[in-house]
Amino acid sequence: MMKKEVKHVGLRVSPETHQKLRYIAEYEGRTINGQAHYLIQSCIREFEKEHGPIPPEELK
Repeated sequence: MMKKEVKHVGLRVSPETHQKLRYIAEYEGRTINGQAHYLIQSCIREFEKEHGPIPPEELK
């Protein structure tokens, strides 16, 4: 992925959620950002498995 193509997503979470996410990320050998990206990608895969691919023309 080229840097120009990357979108930034700010996410607010409670301190406890942040600590737990950091714990899981470290356990999985990822950074918090890497873990969040993994979880987002997993969510997209599950959605598309159930509902079919999201058409490119629907992406804004």
